[in-house]
Amino acid sequence: MYPDHTPHAPAQRAVEIHQPTPYPPALAVPAPVVPVQPNTVPAVASIVLPDGRVVTGYAIEPSRPEPIAAKPAVSRTAVNVALGGVGFLAVCGGLILLTSFIAALTAFITQLITLAAVIFGGWIAVQIFSASGHQGGTTVNIRKAVIKRNKFYS
Repeated sequence: MYPDHTPHAPAQRAVEIHQPTPYPPALAVPAPVVPVQPNTVPAVASIVLPDGRVVTGYAIEPSRPEPIAAKPAVSRTAVNVALGGVGFLAVCGGLILLTSFIAALTAFITQLITLAAVIFGGWIAVQIFSASGHQGGTTVNIRKAVIKRNKFYS
């Protein structure tokens, strides 16, 4: 991108100038003109170049435009309305699935709460009924006598 750093000043560099070499013009010999009937197209076309050379080749057929696409049998408005209806049905189906999911989730949470209440209630019942025997001493009933803490009462 940048020229190499040289100790010379830019004016001291050698400059080469290239001149194009012209070719001598070809001898312009007029090509013979072949008469062609105006209503016929030859199978092979010939072109005479300005320097007198003749180029022969096959004739090129003119390009034909693409045929215009036929209008669809159904209007675009009807297609758009139908697609809108399909989208609406998809949304309604999704909402039904969403409400089903919410109902199932609610039932699951209710069952978890019920299970926790049963387990916690059972634990409380065990605590209440087993605590009466451990209230500060042992109570034993022997033949209508009550012995509490190594004392005899009748």
